[in-house]
Amino acid sequence: MHQNISRRLSVAPMMDYTDRHARYLLRLISQHTLLYTEMVTSAALVHGDAARLLNYNHEEHPVALQVGGSDPSEMAAAARLAEQYGYDEINVNVGCPSDRVQAGRFGACLMAEPDTVAECVAAMRGATRLPVTVKTRIGIDHQDSYEALCGFVERVSEAGCGSFTIHARKAWLKGLSPRENRDVPPLDYPRVYRLKEDYPALEIIINGGILNLDQAIEQLAQVDGVMVGRAAYHNPWLLAEADTRVFGCPPPAVKPSREGVLAAYREYCERQHAQGVPLAHMTRHLMGLVQGLPGARRFRRTLSEGAHQPQVAPTLIDEAWAVIGQAQAG
Repeated sequence: MHQNISRRLSVAPMMDYTDRHARYLLRLISQHTLLYTEMVTSAALVHGDAARLLNYNHEEHPVALQVGGSDPSEMAAAARLAEQYGYDEINVNVGCPSDRVQAGRFGACLMAEPDTVAECVAAMRGATRLPVTVKTRIGIDHQDSYEALCGFVERVSEAGCGSFTIHARKAWLKGLSPRENRDVPPLDYPRVYRLKEDYPALEIIINGGILNLDQAIEQLAQVDGVMVGRAAYHNPWLLAEADTRVFGCPPPAVKPSREGVLAAYREYCERQHAQGVPLAHMTRHLMGLVQGLPGARRFRRTLSEGAHQPQVAPTLIDEAWAVIGQAQAG
C-alpha cells in the first residue's frame, strides 16, 4: 500500500549504511521522515536477485527505492519492480561520483547527459504510478554554471519529474574520491534557493552539510524539503522531535526515549536473529544512538566486540545499555 509521502524531511540513501535494519531503527525514532534505500543498480534488479535486493520491513514506510542506471528499458523495469514491492517512491541517482558508478554510466556523470536522464524518467513514468524523483548535484567538473543546472532540471522536468533533491555541492568526477566529494567542493545553498525561486512549480529538496533539526527547519524557509545524510546516521536521535517540529504532529502522550527505542529494536533483532540474520549486521547501526551520553564509548565497544562472538544473543544489547545506566548512575 503506497503512502502519501511528504519530503519535508528525509534521510539520504547511503551505501553500506541505510540498509533495512538501519531504516527500521530510524523509523522507531520518527514516523514521518522519508527513508531511502541504498542505491541499487537497474541491471542488478533486472538480471540479479531482485527479491534479495528489494525486501524490506513493512514498518519502514514511507520508504523510497533509489536506483542507478542509464538504460530506459531497464529503468522502467526497475520502476515496475519498485511498485510491485510496495515502495512509496522511486528515485534516480544522478549524484554519485564514484569510479565504479561512472564506469556503469550512471550517477553524477549523467548530469552531462540530460537527454538520457529525461528518457529514463519518461520510461519510468510510463511504467509506474509511483512518483519518480531525481537526486543530483549542482554541477560536475567544469560544467557547473547555474545555466547548466537549469538546463538539466528543465529537460528532466519536461519528462515528468516534479521533485529534485539537490546536493548543494558540485562533484569532481576526476581527482576526488567519493568521500572527498562529500566534503571538499564548497556548499552553495544560494544556488539551490535560486532554483526554487526560478522554478516555483517544482519541488526542490536541499541536501548537504545539514547537521541538526534546527538547521533543517531554517532551510525549510527557502525550499520544500531537507535531506539529511551522515548526521542522521551517526546521531539518529536528532530525528526524535522531527514528527512534531517538521511535520506538525501533536506531541506524543509519552515522550520517546532512547531506552524505549533500544527495547523495540532489541525485539526486532530477536526476530531477525531467529531467522538467521547475524547480530552484528543489526547492532552496527546502534553506535550513534547513544552519542553524547556518559558511557557511550563503552556501549559501542561492548556491542562491537560482543556482536562477533560465536554464541552471541540479542541480550548483548541489554548488556551494552547497562553500561550507559552505570555511567549515568556513577
